[in-house]
Amino acid sequence: MAHFYLADSLEATTVGATVLLDGPEGRHASTVSRVRVGETVSIGNGRGLLITGEVQSTSKDTVEMKVLSVEQVELSHPQLYLVQALAKTDRDERAVEAATELGIDVVIPWAADRSVSKWEGPKVDKGIARWSAIVREATKQSIRPFIPRVGPHLKTAQLGAELDGINVLVLDPTGTIPLSQVELDQRSIAIIVGPEGGITDAELSRFAESGATIVTLGSNILRTSTAGPAALAILNAKLGRC
Repeated sequence: MAHFYLADSLEATTVGATVLLDGPEGRHASTVSRVRVGETVSIGNGRGLLITGEVQSTSKDTVEMKVLSVEQVELSHPQLYLVQALAKTDRDERAVEAATELGIDVVIPWAADRSVSKWEGPKVDKGIARWSAIVREATKQSIRPFIPRVGPHLKTAQLGAELDGINVLVLDPTGTIPLSQVELDQRSIAIIVGPEGGITDAELSRFAESGATIVTLGSNILRTSTAGPAALAILNAKLGRC
C-alpha cells in the first residue's frame, strides 16, 4: 500500500526540490509507518495538490523527501453531496467514511425527525469535529486529492437554503424512480439518506415540494450506513467516474 499523508500547509513546488513532512503526519510516517530512506511517499494538501517523492532522510518527527512528481488536480464537477441523517451507534459515521472513499465532496449532518442520535449544544461542534476527522482519515486511505467539506448541522427546514440550485435525490423505499434511471444535468447532486426509522411523510412532502426527486435503490431495504455509499456507486457509474 502506498504511503500517503496530508499536510495542510503544503504549497506548490517543483521536481527535484526538497519537501519536509513534519508535525503529526511526519511523526506518524516516521514512527508508525516507519518509512525508510529510498521509499516513495506521496503528500497532498487536501486542496488538489499531490506530490510524490523519494525519502532522503528521517528523524523521530520528520521525513525529508526529494520531489519526483507534482500534480494539481482539478475539482470534479458536478459536486456530490451526502445529506446523512444522524443515526445511533456509529452507523452515520460508517456512511460518512465509505462515502468519502467513494468520492463524496460535501457531507451534511442532518437532524431528521426520526433521528435517535441528537446533537445539541456542545455536541454540535463535537460531532462536526468527529466527522471532519473521519473524512480526513478516509481521504488518506483512498489517496484522494481533495478532503470533503463537512457542512453545518441542519434540521429539515434548513436544508432547502443549503441545497438551493442542487439536484436533490431523496433515497426512500416509496420512490418510484430507480436511481439508475434518473437523468442528470450539470447541477451538483445531493443524496439525502434518512435515519433508522426512515424519512417521515411530512419530510418527504417537504422535499418533493421543494423540487427534490424521491428515488429508490431497488426492492431491498438498506441500512442508513449502506444506502448513501450504494447510491454513490451508482452515480459514479452514471458520471463515468468508475
